[in-house]
Amino acid sequence: MNKIKIIVGATAVGKTAYAINYGVNRNVQIISADSRQIYKGMDIGTAKPNAKELSLVPHHLIDIILPTEKFSVYDFAEQANLLVTQIREQGKEPIIVGGTGLYINAFINNFTFPNIKTNPEVRAKLRDRLQIEGKIALYKELQQLDLEVAQKINPNDTNRIIRALEIIDVSGASHQKLTQSSCRDDCEIWWLDRDRDFLYKLIEARVDVMFESGLLDEVEKLIHKGYPDDLPAMQAIGYKEASLYLRGAISKTECLASIKKRTRNFALTSGLVFILGKVKLLIKALI
Repeated sequence: MNKIKIIVGATAVGKTAYAINYGVNRNVQIISADSRQIYKGMDIGTAKPNAKELSLVPHHLIDIILPTEKFSVYDFAEQANLLVTQIREQGKEPIIVGGTGLYINAFINNFTFPNIKTNPEVRAKLRDRLQIEGKIALYKELQQLDLEVAQKINPNDTNRIIRALEIIDVSGASHQKLTQSSCRDDCEIWWLDRDRDFLYKLIEARVDVMFESGLLDEVEKLIHKGYPDDLPAMQAIGYKEASLYLRGAISKTECLASIKKRTRNFALTSGLVFILGKVKLLIKALI
């Protein structure tokens, strides 16, 4: 049986196009590992495959929930494993394209997660503490309780810091102790790489095209539907800045510049997620 190809790389490097070009003349189905493309109504800012691309190769885990709904790493790992089995049973080849480092890690390391549901009372207390003590204090607490998990979380990502502390509070154990893993031997990573300067030009062009294609209109529709700015979905790159502009907090020039800067910064750090700890897997540089 062929190994599962996992196509990864920085934002705007061309993962979707490469995967579709690979799959169009093969019996392939694509499993998206992008934590933003799961949301309905968020198409332009997440660079979802368009209707024509979706018609060329079947895709999974795109447009599956509303921006107000939750889809955890646990959910992805469960769904991706189920889809791989189903696709193979149909005699077809599954490939995973992403995207989100936590999703990829969960799949290739075969994580089994504790399905610990959100505890509103604990979460409310943590949010109150965030307002009083600040994010640095909560992040330091997480470092003390579960350093390995803390090292995987951006100190500015308050949603994930609160979720990690919530899991520890509810379960009485660290996330690391609750999570079991065993690296799969049926995967190989295909790493798409570009010269950094050329990648930055691709990012600049992508953001410009998003604006020309109606990103502001897309975000305005989300706002009119009542989606608040503090939703994780609305904090995504492009959506946060567009919302600030539409609410008059920043200028259009500032909005565009901020999206490009955040995307460049994300592109720099996202590569490390896939490179570190993956030496047991076959990595191919595709330029």
